[in-house]
Amino acid sequence: MWKGLVKPKKLEFDQKKQTDEFGVMTAEPFERGFGVTIGNSLRRLMLSSIVGNAVVAVKFEGIHHEFSTIDGVVEDVSDIILNIKQLIVRKHTPEDRTIVLSIKGKGEYTAAAIETTPDVEILNKDLHIVTITDDKASLRAEMVVRSGRGYSPAEENADPNWDIAMIPIDAVFSPVRKVTYRVEETRVEQSSNYDKLILEIHTNGAVRPNDALTQAAKNLKDHLSLFISTEEEVEPVMQTVNEEKMKVALSLRKSVDELELSVRSFNCLKNANIKSIFELVKKTDQDMLKTRNFGRKSLNEIKEILEEMGLSLGMNVENYRDELTAIEQGGAAKPL
Repeated sequence: MWKGLVKPKKLEFDQKKQTDEFGVMTAEPFERGFGVTIGNSLRRLMLSSIVGNAVVAVKFEGIHHEFSTIDGVVEDVSDIILNIKQLIVRKHTPEDRTIVLSIKGKGEYTAAAIETTPDVEILNKDLHIVTITDDKASLRAEMVVRSGRGYSPAEENADPNWDIAMIPIDAVFSPVRKVTYRVEETRVEQSSNYDKLILEIHTNGAVRPNDALTQAAKNLKDHLSLFISTEEEVEPVMQTVNEEKMKVALSLRKSVDELELSVRSFNCLKNANIKSIFELVKKTDQDMLKTRNFGRKSLNEIKEILEEMGLSLGMNVENYRDELTAIEQGGAAKPL
């Protein structure tokens, strides 16, 4: 017997392995083949669609291009930019923010020396940025932090309103570094012909693995909703049509006693053995005029009353057969 598709009922994160940068998720059971379909879709979405933050431009005081060197500084500008690209930033606003590195004197400087705004935090503060070997040397760098998805080349990050000294750099926004999945067999009752999906998620810590998974699943749902909403948009229209037909069908089930006809017209219907409106509307004008003692005045009276109900003589009642059957099965009226 067909029981429909089996849907996953259990989602677990391995708490022993869970960190801000790594997580293992298990979901089961899936119908055979669904584990690969869902696993691959979630993997691709986590790697490409999760919003992250990165530095997209740097401005060095007194420097106009990235191939310059700075007196008293070990690294040249291009090396410093490479270090800056490795910053892991969490930003609590969709707007661009500027953070500043302003240092002077001999020493090795890390990301901890960078001044941030209240809505920006640097997670890897031990990241090496630059080394100064001269006590009199100094360095000031302004960095623009932006939110985005995936990878963005330097030319796309440039802003025409920026100072000419601002150097746009390419940026990798994705906080998800690596996602792997595998599918194993699992059992449902007596059958082992089902999938268990296991996902291993690595992030940079700006987004936790379980949050990355949740965002990816929501993105997938949002993209699939188009195919679902198409069905939902058609359904109300069909429902309206059916409601109108049901209204007519309910009228067809009524007795001619409810038409409030004149005594003459009612007696004519009674003599013709017409008991329901259903039986009446199947008759044509000519059929009614053939009824004994039934004249044009009675005909016009009946036609006017039927018209007020959205009915007419000679109408095709077969168009309402489904609605009439539904009423009959629901016990709303007696059989025809």
